[in-house]
Amino acid sequence: DPCYPDQPVVHRYLPLWARMPAFAAKPAFVWADDDAATGAMSSTAITYSELNAAVERLASGLLGTLRRGDTVLVLASPGLRLVKLLFACQRAGLTAVPVIPPDPSRPGPAHAQLLRAVSQTRPSAAVADARYVTAVASSSRLAAALSGLRWLSVDGLDEGEAGLPGAMAGHAGCGAGDAYLVQYTSGATGVPKPVVVTAGSAAHNVRAARRAYDLGPGSTIVSWLPQYHDCGLMFLLLTVVSGATCVLASPDAFLRRPRLWLELISEFKATCTPVPSFTLPLVLRRGGGRSASAHGLQLGSLRNLILINEPIYKACVDEFVAEFGRHGLRSESVSPSYGLAENCTFVSTAWRSTSGRVDGLPSYKKLLPSARLPSSRAHEASEIEIVVVDEKTGEPVRDGTEGEVWVSSPSNASGYLGHPSASHEAFCGRMPGRAGSCFVRTGDRGVVTGPERYLYVVGRSVDVVVSALDGHVHAHYVETAAFGSAPDRVRGGCIAAFTAPATRSSKEQMCVVAELQKGSRSDDHTSLCDGIRRSVWEAERVRVGRVMLVQSGAVPKTTSGKVRRGAAREKLVARRYPVVFEALYDNCDGEGSTRAVRNEDGEMEERCAASWMAGEGGVPAMATALGGASRRVRVQSFL
Repeated sequence: DPCYPDQPVVHRYLPLWARMPAFAAKPAFVWADDDAATGAMSSTAITYSELNAAVERLASGLLGTLRRGDTVLVLASPGLRLVKLLFACQRAGLTAVPVIPPDPSRPGPAHAQLLRAVSQTRPSAAVADARYVTAVASSSRLAAALSGLRWLSVDGLDEGEAGLPGAMAGHAGCGAGDAYLVQYTSGATGVPKPVVVTAGSAAHNVRAARRAYDLGPGSTIVSWLPQYHDCGLMFLLLTVVSGATCVLASPDAFLRRPRLWLELISEFKATCTPVPSFTLPLVLRRGGGRSASAHGLQLGSLRNLILINEPIYKACVDEFVAEFGRHGLRSESVSPSYGLAENCTFVSTAWRSTSGRVDGLPSYKKLLPSARLPSSRAHEASEIEIVVVDEKTGEPVRDGTEGEVWVSSPSNASGYLGHPSASHEAFCGRMPGRAGSCFVRTGDRGVVTGPERYLYVVGRSVDVVVSALDGHVHAHYVETAAFGSAPDRVRGGCIAAFTAPATRSSKEQMCVVAELQKGSRSDDHTSLCDGIRRSVWEAERVRVGRVMLVQSGAVPKTTSGKVRRGAAREKLVARRYPVVFEALYDNCDGEGSTRAVRNEDGEMEERCAASWMAGEGGVPAMATALGGASRRVRVQSFL
């Protein structure tokens, strides 16, 4: 791109921008702080010149203790300091492993993820806030498990003396082929896996994303995504490559007050914002579209409303645009996108920068597309090649036929750390007649339709269930139908559908586990279960044999808000749900009768993992919700 000084690694952009008068004093990142008590918003900015100096200072401090090529665990709190630290690791030539810092005093799944990262990546040191280092030292359990780690205070590194000009000349930083990041997969379909990302792959990925979204120095990005999450982290790199300004906020602040996201877009005249697809219904429910007019929201500056976390339902997007169109939001700004950790993050978007798209995006089985593939007659190879193939043969399927999505590009990660067989399976997909080409097998199923060859990502291969209508259906359709039966009583995005052994036989049956809304009435759970089963049958022709209503926070989810259906199934089989009510259906037709059952073992699992997308009444991202003392639960049958 003649307009941009393309560099092999991202950290080398910083000194270039810092030397240019037009960029030196320009804000690179802004941290927006929303006071939980008063609702007052304040912000702190760091310019490109300041960021470059801070990165050099931190890198010098890191190399005072560590050596180039070492692995470092990054546990600093979200904010501008974490941004500086992540770039400093790259400039120092270190491999960063960002992990959400768990609450040292509250054991939970976040602890397991931290210990998993320590065991798998074997870091030379951990960098965290001084207060967190002290808290870990006072926690006997965590301190014992992490006793072999060298702890560095980011406070001390950040307050160190600035390096002399050219002090980093002897340290080349990460080269294009060096591992600069180990980022974990979401864990939606299994245990999170450590993906090794080279600095060159990351740079290629964000350059491709910059061109796809048409970002530049005039762009302003608003993001509340966790800086530890692959998409949130990559948007930090994308900001610097684009020479843009990025306004960051805490995911906890967004969950506490979803309207904050729209206020930041309005306040900073944002042109781009990436959000998980569950954001739209959450804001509609708790953000107040109609009442917002009194507060003067202005969303007309937005060019890219980037939606991640497939599937992306058209009806939900249409409702959001209709609601906030009165505040300037344009339908042509909607940018449904696709990405995965195994390709750094970004893969594709269906958004196009050309104007005049008045008809909007098409849909397929209620979903919006995530890419527009080149025609079969196109002669130029795509920068990121996407092919839908038959999983068994590796042959590309005809347009209109569902298959597995494969991706090949210089953005492909190097593999899973310490998992050679899994790496070969996922990163070495081979197509007949394409010798030398390696594809990432995503495990996602997609279909290409229409003259413009739009790609629709329809679900995960492991989440396909049997349907009497057309042989199979993806689990998210079952969950959507279940939610649609009683949106005022069950929690959207907190429903898991999967097959599991029947209670009195080894035969598999369809199960739906749904979290109840807080304050949901308890006078007729039987009709609620019947309604869920009936709605799923009418919409998808799937016979549900078991409906379980559980307490809020019980359905396992990833840190990026995806339902972990495999974990939900294991939890059901192990009888570890805090059951409020359960209905079993003995017959096999679409109508059926129910019988309510008790939680026979009586002991509820009181501890539920907290995540940054916990939903209504969400809990802090770095905590684990602990219930009270165990108690026996008795559910009275209403039949």
